[in-house]
Amino acid sequence: MVKQMKANEFRNLTTDELNQKVAGFKEELFNLRFQLATGQLDNPTRISAVRKEIARAKTVLRQRELGISS
Repeated sequence: MVKQMKANEFRNLTTDELNQKVAGFKEELFNLRFQLATGQLDNPTRISAVRKEIARAKTVLRQRELGISS
């Protein structure tokens, strides 16, 4: 089981690192969906976990765009 990052951990990353994380999570999500379609997925709950990770990272990026500090 992979440990989920918290929003505070995302806030400690630079913007470039966040963009890289989002890209990595999107790639992982693509692979998980492919495994689901082919019947090879071992842990279907990982799909929702990765979607939430993407949402957390994008939220922090958007807060930075708007100048909101939390």
